[in-house]
Amino acid sequence: MSEPAYRRMDVDERRAQLLERGAELFTSHPYDELSMQEIAKAVGISKALLYHYFPSKQAFFEETLSTWAERLRKRTEPDPDLSPVEQLTASLDGFLSLVEENSVAYRNLMQSATGVSAIRDLIEEVRRATAQRILDGMYPDGAPPKARTAVSGWLWFMDGACLNWIEHRDVERGDLRDLLLGVLMGALIATGSPPDPAQVS
Repeated sequence: MSEPAYRRMDVDERRAQLLERGAELFTSHPYDELSMQEIAKAVGISKALLYHYFPSKQAFFEETLSTWAERLRKRTEPDPDLSPVEQLTASLDGFLSLVEENSVAYRNLMQSATGVSAIRDLIEEVRRATAQRILDGMYPDGAPPKARTAVSGWLWFMDGACLNWIEHRDVERGDLRDLLLGVLMGALIATGSPPDPAQVS
């Protein structure tokens, strides 16, 4: 009775190994440059066996994306004991450290967003959730529309700043963090409805 359970464990282990290796491939090569044949060769199995685990390249890729998204969530999870600005600062530090450690992957991810719907959907979902988290912290009684617009635009600005950062490597991570925070606060002040000082102290 125990033999099927061992086979299941082997399958799960192989699947986890394939996801780990697939993540390395997808983050070091643009999505469009990889085929299932090339992936199978790189991971050392037949293409037929790869299709046994993943029905398509997109399905394989989407599972690797979900793993990356979970890492991002853990790195940026806010500490409820901190003030909203302290939470944002800590989350931003976590995000920037992840980008710094995975700069090639981040660059490929952003560059592929225009052509791969799964990447675009992931980025949009992360931006929506992040914007809502910021707005809930800064405006606990409800954010005005201009603040919502400012935060949404700031998240696009942040991705552009991060791409410039990893390309030139001439700004310290802490300095970039402070710049991003300053731009956000400036944008919220410019809306005419800045957060209550109690929320940003």
